[in-house]
Amino acid sequence: MQTSPHAVSEREITARVDLCLPDGRLNPAAIGWSRVPLHRANLRGWGRTMRWDYWCVTSPGQVFAFSASSLDYLAGESAWFLDRRTGEQVASRGLLVPARKVSFSERCGEGSVRIGAGPVRISVDETAAGTRLRLKSAEMEADVLVHRVPDRESLSLVVPWSSRRFQYTVKDVGRPAEGTVRVNGRTYTFTTGDALATLDLGRGRWPSDILWNWGAAAGRPGGRDVAVQIGGKWTDGTGSVENALILDGHVHKISEELVWRYDTSDWHAPWRVTGERVDLEFVPEHVRKSDVRRMGYMRSREAQAFGCYRGTVVADDGEIVDISDLYGWAEEVYRRW
Repeated sequence: MQTSPHAVSEREITARVDLCLPDGRLNPAAIGWSRVPLHRANLRGWGRTMRWDYWCVTSPGQVFAFSASSLDYLAGESAWFLDRRTGEQVASRGLLVPARKVSFSERCGEGSVRIGAGPVRISVDETAAGTRLRLKSAEMEADVLVHRVPDRESLSLVVPWSSRRFQYTVKDVGRPAEGTVRVNGRTYTFTTGDALATLDLGRGRWPSDILWNWGAAAGRPGGRDVAVQIGGKWTDGTGSVENALILDGHVHKISEELVWRYDTSDWHAPWRVTGERVDLEFVPEHVRKSDVRRMGYMRSREAQAFGCYRGTVVADDGEIVDISDLYGWAEEVYRRW
């Protein structure tokens, strides 16, 4: 296990680029990171191709999240709601084998995402007003608009395990949102004054099993727009990392493999994430765990904790940014398929 931070050298991409070559291999020109989504996920091949959109909307009172995913021969759909005040949580899940009525856009921020069959119906549409998120299941119904903020940056990057195994990801953390989520007959309202939405978009061709850490948090302490995006394990050794500070809408790229420390026997204990520019403690408020086995081989094991970050992150110009009670999450996830 890594015990000290490790710096990497990353290339910033500034023009549109195809993720794949005509034969389906990773395009070397696509390896790098960008401040806005520039990649076209022109994926080729079958059997290891993964596509997903995960959205999480947080507010002082509630958390609403959903995932739409496709692995060629099947599609997964899930939604989750947490009442932060009472601790009540509600989930909806579905699995489509074979995948049907499923579509994912090739470019982040353009087009639509659909899962139109199964117990959880999901649609994500880019509109003139912003990104519209709609979901319907037996347990919940949601209609949320995630606003675009002019000139606000996000983090996009390619993680190259090999020419045949690679991942394009977009982390768009902390966009203002508004709308409603109806859970078991009760309606909850998100308002732009306190609701923030985060996108985790993935397009790639994956190995058969993988372990990752992901953390994100956003807020407006002291009137500043502050967001943190951190990851680990799955990117180690690839030369790419998904770490950044987003300060007043501007990405400060953190090009180092961070060190994650946490107690897998007690997910409620504080987590530590450190590096040369990052010194953060995460204190869980609520932990969501699952360990699901399907079809004899597939497995999904995860522990996702929601709570607050505190500590410091250093900006590109050397400013030490204090992080205090910034609400978000930290997770460890294992996937095998």
